[in-house]
Amino acid sequence: MALIAYDSVDAAAFHATRHLRDDDLATWRTAISRHFEARPGMRLLDLGCGTGSWAHAFRTWWPEIGVVAVDPSAAMRERAVFQPVVPGAADDMPLRDGSLDGVWLSTVIHHVADLAAAAREIRRVLKPGAPVLIRSAFAGRHEAISLFHWFPEAVAVLDRYPSIADVEAAFATAGFTVTGCEPVPQVTAPSIADAAAGLRREAHTPLQLISDEAYAAGVARLNDAARTPSGPVVDALDLLVLR
Repeated sequence: MALIAYDSVDAAAFHATRHLRDDDLATWRTAISRHFEARPGMRLLDLGCGTGSWAHAFRTWWPEIGVVAVDPSAAMRERAVFQPVVPGAADDMPLRDGSLDGVWLSTVIHHVADLAAAAREIRRVLKPGAPVLIRSAFAGRHEAISLFHWFPEAVAVLDRYPSIADVEAAFATAGFTVTGCEPVPQVTAPSIADAAAGLRREAHTPLQLISDEAYAAGVARLNDAARTPSGPVVDALDLLVLR
C-alpha cells in the first residue's frame, strides 16, 4: 500500500471534514465499550491520532482514564484538537514497556509499512491481555462505504489495503489473536448534499490515489446524487479487536 506523508494541506482537509459529530460517535462508543472497559487509572493510546478527534472523544467519554496520543506527522500534530500529541510511529513509540491498557488505531492500518514490526511494538507497550482496537476499511469490504458508490475506481485502491486476514496474520507473529470483528454504522454526513459540499480529496487516501479523470467523474456522480433530497449518509467501517 502506498503511504501518504500528511502535509499541511492534507491535515487541514482532514481536520475540516473527517471529524464525526459528537452525536454520531454514539455507535462507536457502544462498540468500543464491548471490548474496552474504562476504569480509573487506565491508559488508552490513540496511535496515529491525526488531528486528535478520537483522543478528544476518549477524554470526554472517560475523564477518569489517561489518554495518550501519538502521530508521526508534524502537520497533524499541529492541528490536533487534543494535546499533547507526541511524535512516534506504529513501530517506534516513545512509551514504556507494558504501560498501556489498550491501543486504538483509526483509519491508520493501511499507512503502516511493516505490520509485523508494528505488532511487536504494540505488544511491547501493552499490558498482557489488553486489546488492540482497529477501526478501518479493509480490502474487499467496500460495500457499506458510500464513498465507493460515487468513486468506484477507488475500490482498486482499497483492495491494496491490508485485509482482515493480513492483519490477523501479521499480529499473530507477536502473539495476538482476533477476539472480535464487527461493522459499526456511523452517520458520515447529514445528507448527500452535505457530503458533496464537504468533500475534500486530500482527506481521503483512496481519492488521492485515483486519476484526476476518475476523481472528476466521481465528483460529477456525487453532485448529481446531491440534487435529490436525501436522509443521512450512513456508512459502516469495521472494528477489528485483537488481544
